[in-house]
Amino acid sequence: MDTSVASPQGSDDLLTIGELSKHAGISTQLVRAWEQRFGFPEPVRLPSGHRRYTAADVRAVQRVVEERDRGLRLEEAIAATLRSGQLGEGASVYAALSRRHPELTSYTLTKRTLLALSWAIEDEAVAQSSHGILLGTFQRGRYYGRSRRRWEDLARTARAAVAIADFESHDDESRPATVGLPADSPLLREWIVVHEAPDFAVALVAFELPGHGATGDDRLFEALWSVDGGVVRDAAVLTAQAGASAGSRASADVLAVLEQTPTRPSTPPAAATAVFNRMVAYTDGTSLRARRS
Repeated sequence: MDTSVASPQGSDDLLTIGELSKHAGISTQLVRAWEQRFGFPEPVRLPSGHRRYTAADVRAVQRVVEERDRGLRLEEAIAATLRSGQLGEGASVYAALSRRHPELTSYTLTKRTLLALSWAIEDEAVAQSSHGILLGTFQRGRYYGRSRRRWEDLARTARAAVAIADFESHDDESRPATVGLPADSPLLREWIVVHEAPDFAVALVAFELPGHGATGDDRLFEALWSVDGGVVRDAAVLTAQAGASAGSRASADVLAVLEQTPTRPSTPPAAATAVFNRMVAYTDGTSLRARRS
């Protein structure tokens, strides 16, 4: 299979369907059938109306073929490939998630409120005793240090757990595994807590707003959160991709698990209400102080 495809820079570098077919190793008829049935690959439309494709489209089609040959059904192989769009270690999970799900409402929250919501998610994950996947970013390693014992407890019942911060190196064998990013990585401005399990799936993704002068618990973040199974899966994949791009084997292992399992159903209303109630208990101040003591 010929993979030596130049990255297109302009319309002259785009590929015809015949060229895509040749590089990807499938027939033009099959490409057209996939487009009609699944909307994949999605071509670039020239002013003339002709379809053209990019080098990224070739790689995506090749991956679908590989996943199908490994035994995945075609629609599952396409879904896994679409979810695994390249996300480098310096990219924004928040931006990618908001692009994929423009229906999500973004809220400006203080650090105090994010702490309350994060702890509520962790508490409910413990209460559900879910054998799930837990992913989080901590900005700085010292912030993770304050939560380390808590996350070690969570990791004991999790199928996999990964914490991302400005650690000096990765530790793929620890529970949770840790992923080190350089201190200047934009991802370290983000606050992420993702838990995906059959009975409890939730994602909280936020980024710190710069230039507001707030400090401590009054620092401001723009935040998205959801208990929708599709949103949670995307948040989990994007976060795991960021860790894998940084060279974390544990993150790559999580990504492989996610791509081989069906998207989880949305969290039942009772569990979502429990998270909200726990968050209220923390934000009233009394529980928040008790948690920190």
